[in-house]
Amino acid sequence: MKTGEGPRQRLLASVAGRLGAADQTLYAAVAAAPTPWLDAPARRLSQAANFSRVWLAIAAGIAILGGPDGRRAALRGVLAVGVTSATVNIGMKTIRPRHRPDRAAARVPAARLVPMPSSGSFPSGHSASAFAFASSVGASLPAAAPPLVALAAAVAYSRVYTGVHFPGDVIIGSVIGVVIGRGVVFTLAPGPRCCLTRSG
Repeated sequence: MKTGEGPRQRLLASVAGRLGAADQTLYAAVAAAPTPWLDAPARRLSQAANFSRVWLAIAAGIAILGGPDGRRAALRGVLAVGVTSATVNIGMKTIRPRHRPDRAAARVPAARLVPMPSSGSFPSGHSASAFAFASSVGASLPAAAPPLVALAAAVAYSRVYTGVHFPGDVIIGSVIGVVIGRGVVFTLAPGPRCCLTRSG
C-alpha cells in the first residue's frame, strides 16, 4: 500500500477502475454493433455538429419563423452553446486531458469514421453543446423540446458510434450541457416585478 493511502483513496481508486472498465466495455460493444445502415447517417450527423453548425442553423430557423418567443429562445440557445463550448473546450479539457479511444484496436468500421479530434476526450464538447441547446431552447419552447432532445441524444451517440469518444465522455458532457443550458435560461429569465401603489 502506498504511504498515506487510506480507505477512502482505495475506494475511490477502485470505483474509478470499475467505471473505466465499464466505459471500455461499452465502447467496444458499440464499435462491434453490426449496423452498417447506420454508419453513413451517424457519420454525417456527427460532422454536422462540428462547431455547433446544426444548432446554429436550427437557431436561425427558430428566430426567423418563431416570432418574438422564437427569437428569445434562439438567443438563449446560442448563448448556452457558447458558454458550454468555452467551459468544456477551454476549461475542462485542459485540466486533465483524457486520451481518445483506440479505434483501430476496437475495430471500428472504416465506413463510420470521422476525423479524430486533437483535443482531449473528456468530456464530449459535441454532447455538451447539443444538450445545452436542447435544454435551453426546450425550456423556452416546450413543444420543441422532444425533437431537440432526441436530436441531441443522436449527436451524443454518434460520437461514440464513430469512435471518437468513450460513453462516459458523452454522458458527462450531456449532463454538463443540461446544467449550463438551464442555468442560462434561469439567468436570462425576467425577474419578479413589483408594483408600488399609493394608498389613500
